[in-house]
Amino acid sequence: MNSMNASYPVEFDVDFPDRQLDRVSSLFRVVFAIPILVVLAALGGPAFDAGRDNGGFALAGLAGGILFIPPLLTIVFREKYPRWWFDFNLAYLQFDNRVIAYLLLLRDEYPSTDEEQAVHLRLPYPDVRAELNRWMPLVKWFLAIPHYIVLIVLDIALVLVAIAVWVVILFTGRYPRGLFGFAVGVMRWHNRVVGYAFALVTDRYPPFRLAA
Repeated sequence: MNSMNASYPVEFDVDFPDRQLDRVSSLFRVVFAIPILVVLAALGGPAFDAGRDNGGFALAGLAGGILFIPPLLTIVFREKYPRWWFDFNLAYLQFDNRVIAYLLLLRDEYPSTDEEQAVHLRLPYPDVRAELNRWMPLVKWFLAIPHYIVLIVLDIALVLVAIAVWVVILFTGRYPRGLFGFAVGVMRWHNRVVGYAFALVTDRYPPFRLAA
């Protein structure tokens, strides 16, 4: 796994596939992904909801509120983040990211429902009383609006990149490293915003950058 800078609490990376990718799998990626998308949809939909009017992966779904509302309530009213709920949220977001990475052709291993594989997401388990402001969950989603605006633009670019990469892989079997870094960077940005505004694991405002 690539080294990840811990300067921001939410860490994300994907191992670069320095090998020939499966062209048949890449050609029919959307079709092959249908079964695992059904599983993800059964949990309430992907955290980066594809196919919205903005044309990209919007911050939406979030397991039908399971990810966001219970931690919000326990943080505000009990100053607690139940460990079992944190573990569920982390496992759900890791699964969600594996599916998105597969759809974006970043990897050609079929997404596992439980194994980490080559997609790495780390969230800190917060000590609510020592590290979080109990009232911040009520406004974080609003404070993150500037990020939503930037991510809409980045998501449109990401869709165009994914289409271009799809063609490149079909001809060469390789994912261009520069475009790979961009796609992973957009996913990293999404995960930081989700960790801050919806998973509620940190009060540190996400940075406006693609890099780790």
